Amino acid sequence: MAVSLDVSGNSTQMHYFKLTIEESARSNITTKLTLVNDAWTINDLNMTTICKSVPDTGTNCNCTQNHRWSDEVCQSNQMCCGTQTCIFPQSPSHMCVSENTVSIQGAITLKGLQYQGCLAKNTTEEFAKCNKNLSETMNRVFSTLRGFDILTITNYSVGSIIANFEVSIVSNSLQQDLIAKSNQLTKNLSALLNMETTGVVHLKMPSNPVCYDSLFILMCSSQEDLNTVPVWQLKKEGKIYEITTGTESEVMATTRGANVTLRKITELWKGEYTCTYTQGLTQEVTILHKASAVMDVSLLPKIDITTEPQFPRCKPNTDLVKVRVICDIGNEDNENYTVNWTSQNIMADIISVKPSSSSGSSVHVGDTAVNCMNPSVIPQVTCTFTNRCNQSRSASVGITIIYEKDQFCVAEGDWKDTKAGYTAEIKCMNATGKRQRKCTAGTPETWENEVSACVNSDLAGVLQSANIVDVGLGSYDTNAANVLSRLQNATNKTDTINTFANVNASVHVLVSLSHKLQSINNDSAVNDLLESSSNMLESSLEQSWKSNPNKDNLSLAEIYLDSVEQLIDGTSITTVKKKTNIEVAACSKPNCTNTVFNVSVSLGNSDAQNVTTAGFKQLENYWPTSDDERTPNSIIVSTTTDNKQLDSVELQIDFQLLKPRPRNVRIDCVAWDNATRTWSPHGCKWQGSSNEGRCVCNHLSSFAILMSRSQVKVPGINEMTYAGLSVSILSLAISLVIEVIVWSAVVKTSNSHVRHTAHINICLVLLIADCCFLGSSDPNNISEIWCKTLVVLKHFCYLSMFFWMLSLSVMLLHQTVFMFHHVSKNNYLRFSLVLGYVCPFLIVTITALANNGGAEGLYYSRDTCWLIYDGLLKGSIHTFFIPVGVIVFINIFSMGVVILKLLDHPVSTENFVEKTATRTVIRSVILYTPIFGVTWLFGFGVMALDLTSGNITFAVHYAFTLLNAFQVWSI
Repeated sequence: MAVSLDVSGNSTQMHYFKLTIEESARSNITTKLTLVNDAWTINDLNMTTICKSVPDTGTNCNCTQNHRWSDEVCQSNQMCCGTQTCIFPQSPSHMCVSENTVSIQGAITLKGLQYQGCLAKNTTEEFAKCNKNLSETMNRVFSTLRGFDILTITNYSVGSIIANFEVSIVSNSLQQDLIAKSNQLTKNLSALLNMETTGVVHLKMPSNPVCYDSLFILMCSSQEDLNTVPVWQLKKEGKIYEITTGTESEVMATTRGANVTLRKITELWKGEYTCTYTQGLTQEVTILHKASAVMDVSLLPKIDITTEPQFPRCKPNTDLVKVRVICDIGNEDNENYTVNWTSQNIMADIISVKPSSSSGSSVHVGDTAVNCMNPSVIPQVTCTFTNRCNQSRSASVGITIIYEKDQFCVAEGDWKDTKAGYTAEIKCMNATGKRQRKCTAGTPETWENEVSACVNSDLAGVLQSANIVDVGLGSYDTNAANVLSRLQNATNKTDTINTFANVNASVHVLVSLSHKLQSINNDSAVNDLLESSSNMLESSLEQSWKSNPNKDNLSLAEIYLDSVEQLIDGTSITTVKKKTNIEVAACSKPNCTNTVFNVSVSLGNSDAQNVTTAGFKQLENYWPTSDDERTPNSIIVSTTTDNKQLDSVELQIDFQLLKPRPRNVRIDCVAWDNATRTWSPHGCKWQGSSNEGRCVCNHLSSFAILMSRSQVKVPGINEMTYAGLSVSILSLAISLVIEVIVWSAVVKTSNSHVRHTAHINICLVLLIADCCFLGSSDPNNISEIWCKTLVVLKHFCYLSMFFWMLSLSVMLLHQTVFMFHHVSKNNYLRFSLVLGYVCPFLIVTITALANNGGAEGLYYSRDTCWLIYDGLLKGSIHTFFIPVGVIVFINIFSMGVVILKLLDHPVSTENFVEKTATRTVIRSVILYTPIFGVTWLFGFGVMALDLTSGNITFAVHYAFTLLNAFQVWSI
């Protein structure tokens, strides 16, 4: 099997040989060597390695100029890297290679079945033949490269037929030839070729170890213009990060080189650096030019210093107490430190204990003893860690001693003896942070509740990653997407983050991202942002938002909202995004309306191109509660636009109230003022009780509805009620006394008997009703049972008053229509008693039973001690107003009939006294009906009109109070 190839140019081959000569002949050896074969041409003849025998040592070898030790030698002996002198125990076979040596690792993918024999077992003849043919074919092409040394096919793999190979070339000008030969090879073999070179690109790195916090410029260069910009990468802890311009790094790149300036080298920048030029020449050929080097950073530790015990206790007759000082530097630091211990106000020496590893942490321990006889000084111990660059970092701890007469809290559970007035600390297990518990001085000393600042390890890792998202390790978008994905996973199970420390850490992840990111363009990242933000608002976490040990938790909700608003503002959301506790809607047209959680936000004509609205459920429950007079009664809604410089807007927000608004309770439309950290009504106006969920604002912000905790008060209404009812009650009492006194003198006829009987009963029930009204004028100062009792009595007595008026009207109508039909006064009396007392009793009883036995909220209101009005024909109040309305209508009808009869015919009465009595009855009915009817017409207005509606409602209340208080004067 053979392939016809058109190979132009001459093949080249690097040959290496070893000479042993006198040192004096070394200088001109290259000029004395001649070639005896006319078929070969020697282009470059160079010495690479010079070795000398050294007695009792071995052989010292050095690389000549522009040569270095090969990677193979360097890997076998770390002392033989670069151009260093190497000592070998015997005459070595190793030699230096040119600094222009280029190594190529590649993979050629062969199409068709021509080379399928290469997939056979490597011991078969078929494999040997196929491998030979392919090797020769590739050698014919690559050997024409100037400085070609060797090509080796290392193995074959399946995926079509893939041959993995290595090529070594010595040349400092290779790129154009390599491109041409690669295209020629893929064309002739109908193959795909991927290659990676080392030696074309060179890295300049600082000498290891690099000192902590130092500045250095990493340089990546090529002698040829590679027509592309390189990519910098750092490999550490099994992960690969692209190096970009950030807060700690700056990348400047050209087609012939690239520099990375590291402003502050820390543990973040420790690892293997790679500079890669990618040449995607065609679909068939891809060439990567790489250079790699390792940076070893001499670190400085993060020291957590504690004592054991934290509060050493001096017992009676004890001069010294033993203390162990612990310096924990964590588990991420492999630096070999020199540790020194120093002390102040301690006479005893500090004995260093062998470092140990506890739960993966590197711990250094020092034992000492402190004096129990001198409470005026505070002993102090310092541990100092010095790295390979002779840089140091120290941490100190003051030792608080419990002296013999000091107060202290006795050990309890995990908590050891603690001095009064101090706080004990315990490192969290399997978490980041510490638990704290204060011992309060007093008689006796008492332990306060434990406060935990423990943050889940995964959540702490997310926060740490968020803090370095912009340092330059990886792109902003990639880092942000990774952080948000991990945050979503960490917050997905709310039962694992149900502490203030965890919620606080979660919120500060968002805070960190909001300060560092300008935009989020990844849809998956946007989804993770909304999902994690929604998880934090779950109702099961309510106590975790409020349980702040530092009493500063009121700002946590504010920080959350501000951060999420900024992050959402940086997204490119165009459709409605719905999560359990967050919804986001956007529109990009004039007069647009967004709806989130049934709250609609409409923006009038403006210059805004894009309007984004976000709704947050549960957040109102976590908001600061400094306002004792108002409480949130809606979700919090935020609206932003792409135009931050809008002069004015007209924003209409239709909220859905979380709780029904009680009558006469004011609602305030508010926006959050970041300057004052309060809800401000500035620029927002409530649209009144007819549209109780509607707000109109003239600016953009975060909005909510606050509902007053108490009803609107009518100024002076109580005083007016007390005065009027007092006069009314006194007048009614006097009227009843007068009726009793003059009864026998004025009651001469049946009509007068009926009229005065009705008068006495009207005065009696009105007296009782007014007393009950006065007694319930301040519902907050009476018990629930008394409130309910007074409601029943008022309901019954005021109804009874109108039914007694009805009895007068019916009697008058009967006498007028049926002139010759006389009814005895006893029958009238029985009829009046049934109508005046039984009918109201039945109405009140049935109403109470129909409303769950007169239950609060159904039959009566605890806030007003009166019947319930829930709207038109809704509420128990209608069992009062409907009978009253019917009675007033009947009374007016009766008056009309009587007046017409009187105009047509004289009153049929046997004597003047009866005629006069009839006129008196008519006058009473005509007088009572409009006065009592109009009075309670205003009462209906009191129930129907909301006090938040304006001055008209105040006028109605004043009119009702005055008429109701002084209506006795009409009797």
